[in-house]
Amino acid sequence: MLLVIDVGNTNTVLGLYDRDRLLRSWRIETSTSRTHDELGVMLGMFTATVERTPADVDASILCSVVPSASYPMQRMCQVYCDTEPLVVGPGIKTGVPILYDNPKEVGADRIVNAVAAHHLVGGASIVVDFGTATTFDCIRADGSYLGGVIAPGYQISAEALFKRTSKLPRVEPARPAKVIGRNTVHSMQSGLYFGYLELVDGICRRIQDEMGHPPPKVLATGGLARFIARGSTTIGQVEEDLTLLGLKLLWERNQS
Repeated sequence: MLLVIDVGNTNTVLGLYDRDRLLRSWRIETSTSRTHDELGVMLGMFTATVERTPADVDASILCSVVPSASYPMQRMCQVYCDTEPLVVGPGIKTGVPILYDNPKEVGADRIVNAVAAHHLVGGASIVVDFGTATTFDCIRADGSYLGGVIAPGYQISAEALFKRTSKLPRVEPARPAKVIGRNTVHSMQSGLYFGYLELVDGICRRIQDEMGHPPPKVLATGGLARFIARGSTTIGQVEEDLTLLGLKLLWERNQS
C-alpha cells in the first residue's frame, strides 16, 4: 500500500492507496511541534479505521510547503512504515515542463495538482486550490505548467475583517439567501461569499480568455472547494482528493 502525504500551510492531508483505490484520507492541522512518534500514533489510529496498520504501508511519498514540518513526517515514514518516502522536489520526475520564469518558485503542491489535472482532463485545465491561499494553476493541453495566480484565501479574508476592525465579529463561512444583509453577520457573510465567488469566476474567465480556444476546464480542490463551487459559473468539477491522486501518479512515474 502507498501512503501519500500533503503538508499544507494550515492542514496536512494523508491518504492510503491500495493499488488504484484510495481507501481513505485524513486531515489534520499542520504543526511544526509534533514529533515523529506523535505522528506515528496518529497514523496508527487512522489506518485502524480501514483495518490496516502502518506496517502494511510499503511505500510513501511526501509533498510539503512547510519545510519545518517535513522532517517529522519523513521520520514517521521511516520508523513506523519502514519506508523511505519519496519527497517531491528537485530531481523528481514529474513529466511536467514548467514555464515559470524561475521554476524553483513554484510550490510542490501546485505541480502535483497539475499532474493530476492533466491526467483527469487530458487537455488544458485550470486548478483552483482553496487552501490558506487560493491558487489558480494553468496547465496547457500538452501538460506543461504555464503559470498561475495567487490570491488571499477565504479564511484569511474573513480573519482580516475580524482582526483589523474594532466591532466586526468573527464569522463562519456561509452562503446567505440574499446579497443584501439585514444584520452585521449576514452582511459580512454576503461580502465574503459573493465577493469571493466573483473573484474566482472573474479570474477563471480572464484566464480562459488568455489561454484561448478551446477554453480550459476548471477543476476545484481544497477545503472550501465544494462550498464555493455550488455557486460558481466556471468551476466544472470538484476533486477533493486531487493532490493525493497527483502524489500517487508521481510515485508511479518515479519507479524504475
